[in-house]
Amino acid sequence: MFYDWLQYGWVAVGVLTFIGLFFITAPYGRHTRGGWGPLLEARLGWVIMEAASPLFLCLAYFARPGAFNPVTLLFVLLWVGHYVNRALLYPLRMRNANRPMPLSIVAMACLFNLVNGYLNGRYLNLAGDRYTGAWLTDPRFLAGIALFFAGLFINLRSDGILRRLRSDLDPAYKIPRGGLFELVSCANYFGEIVEWIGWAVMTWSLAGLTFALWTAANLVPRARAHHQWYRRTFPDYPERRKAIIPYLV
Repeated sequence: MFYDWLQYGWVAVGVLTFIGLFFITAPYGRHTRGGWGPLLEARLGWVIMEAASPLFLCLAYFARPGAFNPVTLLFVLLWVGHYVNRALLYPLRMRNANRPMPLSIVAMACLFNLVNGYLNGRYLNLAGDRYTGAWLTDPRFLAGIALFFAGLFINLRSDGILRRLRSDLDPAYKIPRGGLFELVSCANYFGEIVEWIGWAVMTWSLAGLTFALWTAANLVPRARAHHQWYRRTFPDYPERRKAIIPYLV
């Protein structure tokens, strides 16, 4: 079955991506550099690449209308709600949003979001009868949705801290302070990983787990690159901070 082959193949690609990103840092944001092809404005790039995820999740989910139910609709709303922030609200609040981003990075991010959106939307479409109203009191759902909203809160709060550090008049990077930034360099990434682990737990699905693994595969190596950049750039950078997981990594 095409869906199953795509699922397992995508996990394998995620493992290779995780390894590769420890050697090649994606060239956007503070790591921007030449040699990656044509450029476009960062704000536009974020909108294009993040909008792919909810679009393809919804296309896959609603492809067979009789297959969905209130529980899977709730899952879809949670997914879409996250990406309303990532694709619309976050780009609107970006500082120095006219800085360049390689079109190649946007294309790769679109592929990432397209496949993960499709896998999860298709799963919810195919497995709709698995989720009855009783699932809303299942310990897996309760634990997962608690993790999801905890991660979302950490992510939004951390993004706010980073945004307030810079302005159009003073675009220089600074040491983030407050919240989980006292423990890790990339609290926003930590929050996003927790959020999608929550999604995997509350759906209790291979598709959800695949997306959580892909999120970590992208963000853990990037957090390490950020952490090293902070240490090189700021001699007074707090020694006890880890890159992404408090007290560990």
